[in-house]
This record gives sequence, structure tokens and C-alpha cells, in this order.
Amino acid sequence: TMAKDRHIGKVTKCQICGAPKLKPVISFGHHPPCDSLVSKEGLHKPEVFFPLNLVRCLKCGLAQLDYIVPPELIFHPKYPYRTGITKMLTDNFKELAGTLIEKYELKRGDLVVDIGSNDGTALKPFKARGMRVLGVEPTDVYKIALKDGIPTIKAFFTEEVARKIVKKYGKAKIIIATNVFAHVAELPSFMQGLKKLLTPGGSFVSESQYLLDTVRKLQYDTVYHEHLRYYSLKPLALLFKKYGFTLLDAERIASSGGSIRVFATKGKGRASLRVKTLIKAEEKFGLYNDRAYSNFKKRVEAARFKLVRLLSELKLKGKSVAGVGSPGRSSTIMNYCHLDPVLIPYVAEQSTSLKLGLFTPGTHLPVIDEKKLFRNQPDYALIFSWHIGKELMKKLRQKGLKSKFIFPI
Repeated sequence: TMAKDRHIGKVTKCQICGAPKLKPVISFGHHPPCDSLVSKEGLHKPEVFFPLNLVRCLKCGLAQLDYIVPPELIFHPKYPYRTGITKMLTDNFKELAGTLIEKYELKRGDLVVDIGSNDGTALKPFKARGMRVLGVEPTDVYKIALKDGIPTIKAFFTEEVARKIVKKYGKAKIIIATNVFAHVAELPSFMQGLKKLLTPGGSFVSESQYLLDTVRKLQYDTVYHEHLRYYSLKPLALLFKKYGFTLLDAERIASSGGSIRVFATKGKGRASLRVKTLIKAEEKFGLYNDRAYSNFKKRVEAARFKLVRLLSELKLKGKSVAGVGSPGRSSTIMNYCHLDPVLIPYVAEQSTSLKLGLFTPGTHLPVIDEKKLFRNQPDYALIFSWHIGKELMKKLRQKGLKSKFIFPI
């Protein structure tokens, strides 16, 4: 597509329905892209920050960012994220494959495509059951998938890419996209691509952060530049209809602190009772009116002050605090609360992480191997990966960590 067609920069109309009325929910200021960690040399260079503001459409109700960073800056070749090293995700994908194989009676040789397939983790269980699989992944992590025998195309998924896949592999019975569908800047091209690639009556299954959980549980750290849209079912149903799909079914899942798994079919169909019940719950909670959002803003601001106050008081008392985990979401907390290396001297990550030896975006906390955490035994550990907090705390205790835990949210 020509540069002028690209949906990049300031958002002036709703990303789903095109309405021009976008109402501010909360501004987080300017932030760097959350997975653009800085190298040691990079510390002596300028860093680019972009506006991070959450707004909502008064017509269809979609919560969204009002600025789209060029995707190639966000999902850059050295993108340091790996699905396969988080047990919770690996388990989730085994369960997802089982569910889909049963629900859609998939047979050996059926084609399953994963968009934003990362290291290929989600496709492995399908392959093991005899399906043909194909990943589409724009970052260098795709090489790990290839090594593991998962065929993967290095690309951002578009209509053009869909055409190439159909030519070479035929049409897909099922396309999955986990934590990707809300990140797509070129939504029209993506939707047309789905349509081209699916067999008639084929299904698109996506998992995304769920707006109801974000607002209810105060998960403001899920707001970052990768997440362009914060899906709830009402605007999603509209989006699918616009491109000739039907939202057939949906379920809430625990992944990422609260997500929605959505089943859409190419062509006509009738939404399940589950969809209707969920939409009723969204309306009852107030996801489509002002009060829930002004309340959210107040609570987020209070959470920030409480965290800063706690960390400042600990610092004044001479206590030591270390960060644990460096997920994308930690960047929002660090930059919004201005957590610098004086307050938190380092962030610990597992030794398999691609982020070791780098510095957190904007705040420049060194990311180091968790071995140092166990050696140092800081008084407090601030859990940035709180969405897997229970599992993580248990693991840290088993490995001998004695620190008190702080949850930032």
C-alpha cells in the first residue's frame, strides 16, 4: 500500500467504525515502545517517545490508542519476546489446540495458520496431531520456530501475504491470532487477508486482552503502544460484520490477567447465548458509558501515587528493592510512575530471556540474570509480571528468595 494509505500517527477517527468522536479516557504522557530495550551503547544516544493516550469511541464503544506507532518500529527484527519460556502460555496453547480440534472436527492435513506466531509454540500441538501448520511472524524470533520444524513466513500479515499463502499452501480451515489481533495497524488489509485465506465457513479464533478485565481490575499496564485496541464484544461484533464475518462465540480466559477468546466464522451465522450474556455483562458494568472511565482514571492515578509513596518511603528507610520480570506491560508502570535506577537498581529476568544485558526503555534499569536476585536477597521484590504472580512467587520462594513481595497494581 502507498504510504498515504497507512494508518500511522495520530488517530482522528475510530479504528473500527470510523466515527470522528473520540473521547479521552486517560493520558499516560509520552512513552518509548515497550519492547525497544536499550543496549549499553544506546544509553548514550537519543531515545524516541510517542504519545500514549487511551480514548474511546462514543459511537461503537471501542477503547483505543489515539496514536499508532509504525509497526516496524514496534515489532522490530530484534523483538525480544518469546512465548515458549512462559509455562502458563504453553499450557494455554495446548488447551486451545485441543478445544479447536474438537470444536471444528479438524482432520489430518487440514491447514492451521497462526498470525504473529512468534516462536511457533501455539502450532506445535496441531502439528503433533497431524495437521499442516504455518506461522506468520515479522520478527527474527521466527528462526526459532523454523529450527523447531514449524514452517513460518517472515512477514506482517496482509491481504497480499494471504494471497501468497493460498497459492503455495491452499486455504486454511482455521486461523488463530493470540495477542496479535488488537496490535494490527493495517486492520482493513488484515481482515481482507483473513477472508482470502479461509475456506468458506472457516474460522478465525483470536485471544486478546479483555477491556472488562482491564477496567475492572485496574490493569492500566496493559495500555502500551503494541495494544492499539482494547476489545470488548460489542465493537468486535461490528468489526466482523463489516467484513462479512459473524462473531459466533466467545469465552473469558485467564491468560494475561484476563482475556477474551473470540470465535468468528467467514459468512453468516448466529451468535451463541454466551456472546449475548457477555455483552449484557459489559453493558451492566458500564463499559459503554462515562462513569466507568472517569472512575478508572481516578483509580489509576491513585495507584500511581501509592506505589511511588511506598517505594520512596522504603528508600528513605534504607531498604533495598529489586524489580522482577520485564514483560512489555512493565514499561508502562516504569515510565508512568518514573521508576528510575535510584529507586529500583535492576530488574531480574530468567536466564533464557532475550532481554538480559539490555536496559528498560525510557527508565534504563539494567535487566540482569535472576541469579543475582537470589545472591542479593533484596528486602523487597516488585513483581512486574504480576499477571503470573501466584505461580511466580511460588517459584521464587522455592528457589530460596526471602524478599517481601510488592504488586504494583
